[in-house]
Amino acid sequence: IAISSAETAQMMGIEARVAMLSYSTGQSGAGDDVDLVREATQIAQKQRPDLLIDGPLQYDAAIDSAVGKRKSPNSPVAGQATVFIFPDLNTGNNTYKAVQRSSGAVAVGPVLQGLNKPVNDLSRGCTVTDIVNTVAITAIQAIEGQAGR
Repeated sequence: IAISSAETAQMMGIEARVAMLSYSTGQSGAGDDVDLVREATQIAQKQRPDLLIDGPLQYDAAIDSAVGKRKSPNSPVAGQATVFIFPDLNTGNNTYKAVQRSSGAVAVGPVLQGLNKPVNDLSRGCTVTDIVNTVAITAIQAIEGQAGR
């Protein structure tokens, strides 16, 4: 998912700096959940060493440069992440909707990753803008997918 998401960001002209999100930054926490994020980060880094992927990172360390420098000073991603990989669907979906609805920001997605063909999903609570943005993203994925053949 991290690699596919980075590739999608690059397809959109965004420099991909992937944050593998967790309740812990670096070695600050332990447990099965953070260990899975740590392992997924290592796998993605090994498969695509050319991509900027780091984790585990807490959201504040991933997005805020001052916090990122303090919590993870040697990270190539901390404080400047552009792609956020959530540890599970529940966390990702709720965070996406909370940010979209409370900030007034344009949120595009969710964008499904890792499938053979471009397929994306819309919430039953989506707006017309959400529909237009999702159709546009899916069309770009289809065009890029054909060009990559």
